[in-house]
Amino acid sequence: MSLSLKRLSFASVAAAVERAAHYRDLNQPEEAESICRDVLDVEPDNQTAQKLLGLAITDRFTAREPTLLEDAVAAFEHLKDEYERVYHVGVAWERAAKAHLEKGEAHSAVTAFEHAMSLFDRVEKLRPASPDPILRWNRCVRLLTSHPLLKAALAQPRDHDVRFGD
Repeated sequence: MSLSLKRLSFASVAAAVERAAHYRDLNQPEEAESICRDVLDVEPDNQTAQKLLGLAITDRFTAREPTLLEDAVAAFEHLKDEYERVYHVGVAWERAAKAHLEKGEAHSAVTAFEHAMSLFDRVEKLRPASPDPILRWNRCVRLLTSHPLLKAALAQPRDHDVRFGD
């Protein structure tokens, strides 16, 4: 048996993208990621698959794989629309911050939240009518001002580097 990947047909791309979204909904990000990579192999500019790929990667942030943030950002960097690109990179940073917080890495979480917030601030100016960057900004602020570990980290001097294992 050959262990080589099979290529999707162009006709099956839309159904495959739907399946990727479905697997994300089922909290099976590895499945969604694999499907997105199959779609992008056939249609490299498929913006929905690119977005789903980045989101599926961010769904795995708690898996302690150090390259995941970079992988998610790389996926989002392929989005052509500047608003979508900057917004989703901000989402990746926000999710990375929450993953750091889950691990008790408060200093890295604060720095990652700050990166996310700077991107949400930037994207708000690109499309002022969209509530999404404001809603995400506010969630970051609420966490930073209410979570005891984050409040303590904010009160201490930091080097502004994000790394796993404070």
